[in-house]
Amino acid sequence: MYRTKLNVACMVMGLLVMSMVSLANPKDNRPNIIVFLADDMGYADAGFTGAKDIKTPHLDKLASEGIVFKQGYVNHPFCGPSRAALLSGRYPYRFGFETNPAYDPANPLMGIDPNEKLFAARLQEAGYKTGAIGKWHLGAAQEFHPNNRGFDYFYGFLGGGHDYFKIDLTKKVWEAYLQGLVRNKRPADFDGYLTTALSQDAAKFVSDNKNEPFFLYVAYNAPHQPLQAPKEDIERYSFIEDRKRRTYAAMVDVMDRGIGEVVQSLKDNGIYDNTLIFFLSDNGGPQPKKGKGGNASSNLPFRGGKGSLYDGGVHVPFIACWPDKFKPGTYDYPVNSLDIGRTAVELAGGDALSGNTMEGVNLVPYVTGENKKAPHDAIYWRGGNGSAWSVLTSDGTKHLKTGGNKNPQLFYLPKDISESNDLMEKKPKQAEELRGQWETWNEKNIHNKMLGYKDYHKKRDAFYEQAVPRAK
Repeated sequence: MYRTKLNVACMVMGLLVMSMVSLANPKDNRPNIIVFLADDMGYADAGFTGAKDIKTPHLDKLASEGIVFKQGYVNHPFCGPSRAALLSGRYPYRFGFETNPAYDPANPLMGIDPNEKLFAARLQEAGYKTGAIGKWHLGAAQEFHPNNRGFDYFYGFLGGGHDYFKIDLTKKVWEAYLQGLVRNKRPADFDGYLTTALSQDAAKFVSDNKNEPFFLYVAYNAPHQPLQAPKEDIERYSFIEDRKRRTYAAMVDVMDRGIGEVVQSLKDNGIYDNTLIFFLSDNGGPQPKKGKGGNASSNLPFRGGKGSLYDGGVHVPFIACWPDKFKPGTYDYPVNSLDIGRTAVELAGGDALSGNTMEGVNLVPYVTGENKKAPHDAIYWRGGNGSAWSVLTSDGTKHLKTGGNKNPQLFYLPKDISESNDLMEKKPKQAEELRGQWETWNEKNIHNKMLGYKDYHKKRDAFYEQAVPRAK
């Protein structure tokens, strides 16, 4: 009898302890957050943006279940600065990141300023598990490594691109396209096709971290060049006559299937509904010049492409899907990639104001209809230390100078989406006001701190050649 009473007492005490633990550590219902970032993808190359020849059923599903931003923008028209803006939540011109950093693991200055707090670090402080998979392109030295910038886990490559099928350390290739991959701080490999390997790793990250809130940044290098895809996937697009477009389509298709694999992992682990998923491209697709170059992407109906401040360079496919919170639909006011980090940090209960204040907005009250106003009065861009610039207002008026000897131009996008009807002569006063607005914003920017990767490699090679001349 005594033993029975003792057992009952122990059971009651155990239940009380479990209850107290439960009260002290209630279930964390903050959303998981995933950002899928494509590389050099054209605006018109997904089903939900109008593609007829490329199949993207998984992206289309996310679009149909979430919010499609009709005016979704990135904050620079090419890779490195666009990523710096996305991950810092600040205009990259504030900290002198205006060009693509060269791949140089020995250079502690060739990367994103260590004083910039990436939003992954803010999420870490808020108790999130953080992971980055794929392309980094924010510096290759130790100071810039993802594990030192707010990410608990990293699998990918530190440079600006990579071969999709192989690693070959016996060849010297600019920007480390044949360099080995990295898993956290150790060398890593991949089997098969790189895009698929990244997707599989992302799906595993979801499964491994299903019991705690996490942030996962999946930065594909697809469909960035080199144009490479599995033979069987290219053959599926044999109806496309243009050979480059055929391979490009296969690359987008494989990326879409990989995104589907990650989403399926969310569903298999019962956490899909409470996961906020963003998808966007880092910039528009590169377009051929004088019939050469480009990756066979399409930015229609926009003008220009990668490297341009016309909409073809910065207006990208942009989705936010959160089944528990967002009703499916579209959002018409301009938003930009700075908003992703601010949204994530505020949802996590983190601090978006300490250190360098994040410049985006929390998009949730806007897309849910709680706030009916436009998120931004204006969005700004800069290139060439200010020789090129652009400002877009919330009503769709865009004033820009594209660099070189071209004169500034003024467009009203709601009636001129292709930016073909210059209104400078008709509305000079409005243009002058917008230019003044841009100059006020630009006062907080600093000079670009880095050489472009091509100039950097040339100067470095010339230095070594002069320091240690080769025997003739």
